[in-house]
Amino acid sequence: MTWPMVAALPKSTPVILPVAALEQHGHHMPLFTDSMLLGEVVRRSAEATADRALFAPLTWLGNSHHHMDFAGTMSASPRLYLDLLEDLMENMLTHGFQRLLILNGHGGNIVPAQQATFELRQKYRHRNDLLILSSTYWTLGSKPWEANPTLQQRQMGHACEFETSMMLRIAPRLVRNHTAVEEMSFGSGFDPAHRAWITKDRTSVGHIGNPRIATADKGETLFQSFTTDVVKLIDRMVRWNGESWDG
Repeated sequence: MTWPMVAALPKSTPVILPVAALEQHGHHMPLFTDSMLLGEVVRRSAEATADRALFAPLTWLGNSHHHMDFAGTMSASPRLYLDLLEDLMENMLTHGFQRLLILNGHGGNIVPAQQATFELRQKYRHRNDLLILSSTYWTLGSKPWEANPTLQQRQMGHACEFETSMMLRIAPRLVRNHTAVEEMSFGSGFDPAHRAWITKDRTSVGHIGNPRIATADKGETLFQSFTTDVVKLIDRMVRWNGESWDG
């Protein structure tokens, strides 16, 4: 798009800012996994909403310091990342857009994205016309195992059944001998407290979950489920009447 094309869009057009990461994904998956998987969700979602939403290019740099014990990981520190996310959103506010969504594809970005949207809303507390959101594509409510009962996981892991299946669907050449990789437990949480952890606290090899049972068919189910979720969220943004989220 040219800048006049962007400028001509209605300012109520939802603007989607995809953010992901470049970080280790065990012995069998590429470093760029999160960005590739979110990129596919974005591609499908953008096709489905081309007449009513604007998608920014994917930002591949994420907050991945918890993976820095594994070679190849690249990361922005949490406070730097907060500033980056706030600037991306403020850029679009400067251009007049009123409805923004940080669409996230990496677990380490969840808290910074929520904090960035929270801080930006405080800054623009006088603007009741703004809808500033963040969400992560696998947390939007679908239960893909209901569509494909062969899926065993009930949550996103790391280079796990979910992510490995999705990569097998879009780039199987980049998945290396996943059927020989051992299952790594999700581990016990510290509920109701929240434990501060780094990745090597939970896994010595880099993955969490069971990539051995991944298949491309499962990956297609996951992409369809997650894309449907994103499109539904965008449509709720379109319908927002300035007061009721269900408007």
